[in-house]
Amino acid sequence: MSARDYFRPLPQVGPARPDHARSLAGGWTWFTDVEVLARGRAPVVIPAREMPADVLQRLSVARSNVGTLSMDRPQVMGILNATPDSFSDGGTHAVARDAVAAGVAMVNAGADLLDIGGESTRPGAQTVDGKEEIKRIRPVIEGLRGAGVTVPISIDTRKVEVARAAVTAGANLVNDVSGFTFDPALAGYCANQNLPICVMHALGDPATMQETPQYDDVLLDVYDFLEGQIGILLSAGVSSGNIIADPGIGFGKTLAHNLAILSRLGLFHGLGVPILLGASRKGFIGKIGQAPEAKHRAPGSIGVALGALAQGVQVLRVHDVVETVQAVAMWRAVMRGTVS
Repeated sequence: MSARDYFRPLPQVGPARPDHARSLAGGWTWFTDVEVLARGRAPVVIPAREMPADVLQRLSVARSNVGTLSMDRPQVMGILNATPDSFSDGGTHAVARDAVAAGVAMVNAGADLLDIGGESTRPGAQTVDGKEEIKRIRPVIEGLRGAGVTVPISIDTRKVEVARAAVTAGANLVNDVSGFTFDPALAGYCANQNLPICVMHALGDPATMQETPQYDDVLLDVYDFLEGQIGILLSAGVSSGNIIADPGIGFGKTLAHNLAILSRLGLFHGLGVPILLGASRKGFIGKIGQAPEAKHRAPGSIGVALGALAQGVQVLRVHDVVETVQAVAMWRAVMRGTVS
């Protein structure tokens, strides 16, 4: 049994902050205590000053900007699925002109960046050929740039040829749901292009990931995977300031697994990189919120998003941009007691 300790800051927000509190990742939350986790041992809470100095520094230091995005405030990523079989919108944006119009509307509503995908990664989805994926995403990205969209565009892909085509079309961030395990050439390409990336955890591929997923300890297993993949990416030449980590809610995880991760999201700040949460409209929200249809899960999705903000998560990947942007603005104003 591993004797390694993992340190989860217990984040707090509000206008009153103790003098000895430490900022969490240089953001809007702060902490004075940490929960110490270990495999096979009950958690304990200790004052932050008693934890190892190097870990405390890693938890506290401000995160670098990712491209043009500042990590000292919440960033809202709008989801744009250029697929005929998305779980959330049923192919609403499968036609390029419709996807472009939706993307422009998201940006006008306050989205800080867009995430374009041409391959469904819903449970049970089959792998799409790279040429078909490019056919789906390239006109959307070109159309967005042609329409004057200047915010960062992320390409949601596992394949280097798709990433290359997307970047040529105007994308400037790569979001790989396989955690850069699917295509061995993708990490090197991103490093050579100095591209910001998002590394996500998934257990298996979309076709099989929800078939009885099992973990020793889901929270620590996911953390270990992301830590290992970040090390591999750094060795491949990816800059540490270009990396975002995503624990992969719903990707090879049961309802109980998702809740175990969400309740202790702050642990992932120990990776030393910004955190992205993509829980929007996921199946567990439908189960808990009694909303069988994905399009009716906006309230539950926002509830999860605000819970993530309270744990210092920097990027929220969402379908319902208008509602989320408004909710984030209100949450920030209430927590700070000011709109400035």
